[in-house]
Amino acid sequence: MISFQTFKNNLRQVEGRIETACLSAGRAVGSVQLLPVTKNHPVDGVLYAARAGLLAVGENRVQEAGEKHAMQLADVRWELIGHLQSNKAKDAVAIFDRVQSVDSLKLLNRLNRCAEQAGKTLSILLQCNTGEDPNKHGFYVGDMGGALEAALAAEHLQVDGLMTIAPLDDDLDVAKAAFEGLRDVRDRLSVQYAVPLSELSMGMTGDLEAAIAAGSTQIRVGTALYGARDALRA
Repeated sequence: MISFQTFKNNLRQVEGRIETACLSAGRAVGSVQLLPVTKNHPVDGVLYAARAGLLAVGENRVQEAGEKHAMQLADVRWELIGHLQSNKAKDAVAIFDRVQSVDSLKLLNRLNRCAEQAGKTLSILLQCNTGEDPNKHGFYVGDMGGALEAALAAEHLQVDGLMTIAPLDDDLDVAKAAFEGLRDVRDRLSVQYAVPLSELSMGMTGDLEAAIAAGSTQIRVGTALYGARDALRA
């Protein structure tokens, strides 16, 4: 694990990129949140984020996040950004403050039932496969209206907005199209259903500038902050 000083240096560089991208897009710097992705890193990664004043961390797996969460060492929000199997929804509801990767009606309904049983309202994002990448999860664009209707009808879910993961491609125009597609979906659904959908979680280390230009409100960054992940945990 890298030192905290190295983490701080990395954080300054990433925050500098975000600031530059915001200014280039004519946006306020504070309009984009940085979500440090601590998956496959020791719990020190969570502690570093909290110590640096970051408010939340992103994890991909329920079991790994649960082990870290149980230590209760840092006061941060926990966000699930990886694919969630519906049979792990109960554990996810207990651990996470928000599930970003709601990618099917089955999972949506399961989360709602588990949240009801837990006596809480769970914040969620609807994951949209705007790039129509067969290797990515998420609702297709044409199914997003029905997904939002179901989410809004779920009494124990709070829909904060939308999330996407750009297709893996060296051409940044592919990522740009995916991000602009999510923004367009949000704008259309927001008007149609009279809900703000204010959160747009999109963009990672390699494409954060394109995501911010397209309207991202949250960038998910792991390697640029923490270095290479532990291969044994991959």
